[in-house]
Amino acid sequence: MAEDLVQDTFLSAFKSRDGFNATASEKTWLVSILKNKIIDYFKKASTKNETPLKLRGSVEAPSYDHFFNASKMGQWVNEVEPKDWTDASFRAESKEFYTILQHCLNTLPAKWSGIFTMNLIDDKESSDVCKEFEITSSNFWVIMHRAKLQIRECLEKNWLKI
Repeated sequence: MAEDLVQDTFLSAFKSRDGFNATASEKTWLVSILKNKIIDYFKKASTKNETPLKLRGSVEAPSYDHFFNASKMGQWVNEVEPKDWTDASFRAESKEFYTILQHCLNTLPAKWSGIFTMNLIDDKESSDVCKEFEITSSNFWVIMHRAKLQIRECLEKNWLKI
């Protein structure tokens, strides 16, 4: 799929080469086209309720009941409450961390991964993400909350190993 998206990027760039005004480098222009192709791909797959790629891990929205105490609203279950990451902060810049983070992103449903990545990694405003994925602000925040819970759990299991 990645090869197809790159090929589509080059075809689109070739077709619109007359529109390239050189205000940015060719690389920046091509990366921008590729980002849009990737976003379009995931949007299309999510609106059809399909799994765009065979991903390891769940594609269905998992249950989050195991995180919170049912009898005490808003309280973490002791076994899964967030761990102290202060000792691991210096390791967050390593290549290994980003490999594990990518693995954790791959365990999310494709739409969630796209929304999470666009907002927190690509640093796009939530309103822009909502427009791009055609979701409401409320839906955005629910998806982000659930994605953060799942990624935190995955990172603690695979990276921190506390």
